[in-house]
Amino acid sequence: MTVDIIIPVYRPDLRLKKLIERLKRQTHPVNRIIIINTGKEYFDSVFTGDEDFLKGVKIRHIFKEQFDHGTTRRMAAAMSDADIFICMTDDALPLDRYLVERLVKPIEEGKAQAAYARQLAGKNADISEKFSRRFNYPLVSCIKSAADLHTLGIKTFFCSNACAAYDKKTYTAAGGFEKDMIFNEDMVYARHLIDSGGSIAYVAEARVLHSHSYTPLQQFRRNFDLGVSQAQYPDVFGGISSSSEGIRMMRGMTGYLVRRRLFRLLIPVLVGAAAKLAGYRLGKLYKKLPRLLIKAFTMNKGYWRFI
Repeated sequence: MTVDIIIPVYRPDLRLKKLIERLKRQTHPVNRIIIINTGKEYFDSVFTGDEDFLKGVKIRHIFKEQFDHGTTRRMAAAMSDADIFICMTDDALPLDRYLVERLVKPIEEGKAQAAYARQLAGKNADISEKFSRRFNYPLVSCIKSAADLHTLGIKTFFCSNACAAYDKKTYTAAGGFEKDMIFNEDMVYARHLIDSGGSIAYVAEARVLHSHSYTPLQQFRRNFDLGVSQAQYPDVFGGISSSSEGIRMMRGMTGYLVRRRLFRLLIPVLVGAAAKLAGYRLGKLYKKLPRLLIKAFTMNKGYWRFI
């Protein structure tokens, strides 16, 4: 089956060049790489005069006010005529040449209509990032369906567009990613897929390096937007708690640190966890907050321009 890669970028650096070079060396050939870039001036300042690696790459430039997590990927998906498209971020790096081959296999075999890769923390990631990657992306692959909702809860439709593949025919029939989304376009689509009888594959053998070094304030803002997205889609997230998953991960992490007597790391880990929880809970209550606070709390300030 033919495969396109979709990558939204903003202020890209040389990691994008490295990513494209690795994608072009995959064992499963990539039909086309589609880049939706926010801010042409940022792109040109890095890559003008270095266009060779962009051969075979389709680039569309948009203005900052045109970007949001759902609409931008929806635009890119409409540009793809491949059987399968893979959404990636420019900071997710394939670990080897088999990423595409392994990721699309469950879709090619008809076992799932979407699949997402295992994310590994980089060597410079802090302990909380490394632990969260192990928690959310285990060693064992699985295929999830509606039958798992009562046991897995929100994990049933967990999916990450840092590296996720979609069957284009199913995606089109389902209406695609929602427009005007601050966050979570991947999980909203995944829930609709699950509810319609589809399946999602987690492919542990398909691996990317992808982690962040967020400050507590950045963690707060990211989780504020996460809470907003869940509040905006009660049909998707209503009745299913994600904070319980966060608490379970936090307990596992603190236990891990205590068992290894890494007490010096407890305070920064607990501060980060508190920032995440506070941001998430305030995001869920965003409709009750004054506009000034929302603009101060959000990571995606442009999203609120017309809301």
